Amino acid sequence: MPSDASVLVIGAGIFGLTAALELQLRGYRVTVADPGPVPHPLAASNDVSRMVRMDYGDDGLYSSLCAEAIEGWHRWNAGWGQELYHEDGFLLMSSVPMAAGSFEQDSYSLLTQRGFPLERLSPGDLAGSYPHWNSDYYIDGYFNPRAGWVEAGEVTATLVKDAIQAGVIIVTGFSAVKLLQVGEKVIGVVASDGVDLRADWVVIAAGVWTPILLPELADRMWPVGQPIFYFKPQHPENYRAPSFPPWGADIPRSGWYGFPANGEGIVKMANHGPGRRVHADSERVTTPNEEAHCREFLTGSLPSLAYLRLHGSKICLYCDTWDGDFWISRDPEREGLVVSTGGSGHAFKFAPVLGKLAADALEGVDNPYNSRFYWRPLGEIKSEDIRYTGD
Repeated sequence: MPSDASVLVIGAGIFGLTAALELQLRGYRVTVADPGPVPHPLAASNDVSRMVRMDYGDDGLYSSLCAEAIEGWHRWNAGWGQELYHEDGFLLMSSVPMAAGSFEQDSYSLLTQRGFPLERLSPGDLAGSYPHWNSDYYIDGYFNPRAGWVEAGEVTATLVKDAIQAGVIIVTGFSAVKLLQVGEKVIGVVASDGVDLRADWVVIAAGVWTPILLPELADRMWPVGQPIFYFKPQHPENYRAPSFPPWGADIPRSGWYGFPANGEGIVKMANHGPGRRVHADSERVTTPNEEAHCREFLTGSLPSLAYLRLHGSKICLYCDTWDGDFWISRDPEREGLVVSTGGSGHAFKFAPVLGKLAADALEGVDNPYNSRFYWRPLGEIKSEDIRYTGD
């Protein structure tokens, strides 16, 4: 493949920026096109925090991929000269005893077998080390020190700078509406104003807008809204590691997870549950029922936050695939087209390795992960195959 081939990346979120940067470093001439501004305020990549954890039940593939990503986060911190990945660990709590076959026990077993020094919670540990939590309710769990969180919006903005410095051209004001094809070869993309951009390769990394641009994928990926809530306690220093690290509380059953107070004193928590199907351009506001659900959880689990005034809330849109796996693959029927999306609510943690996966897909390079992320037909998910993947 010629090293001077051109690539057009549609979308400047975490999938698009990492793909663009990796491809530019591999010798391609890369342009990223996005409606803008970049970072886009509606992009899933643009928020105060995202979780980084290897805890994926018995799913060794994602666990291995995140282990690679964590090494990458440390390299990025060193290269950037600032700590945007905070390795504060991950506290996983359970209201029922951990048992084989559960997300908590399977995560614990897999990671300990791989040599990671997890700290199993004993009776009294929660009350002593993590006093904000209801230790009468959460009776089991563990702490994983090799985990943490990232300042997602700052990471995205920094990657924009890195991409530009590497030679990537970023075009804003470009709202893609359709592919430009000659026969079965994709040669570019047309915007809503009729302007087109052309390249030897097109990478669609448009997140929840992907199935609009590629309607043939609308039966295999779709936008799902999940609620996020922000609180600002009076003493935010009490809501930081080590006593308040990133956490998951009964997440396979409740879906609730959250983060320490950030530099502005804001505590973020969110729910990775069934969510609600929405349009990609729908209003991103939570409902009174979603707030009531949040406060009900807090009352029983984290009572010190239960009656605080909301500092803010929003709906985060996931681009969910039918099976929860990413979609990073060439189109098997159209030459010149690659899709890199389908974050399904858990992609940002893998940012340091996402670009390599997309570039490998474009180049047809095999790697240990592409057998899960390939261009695939709609299948059937059995109830026992459903797993917690959310951030």
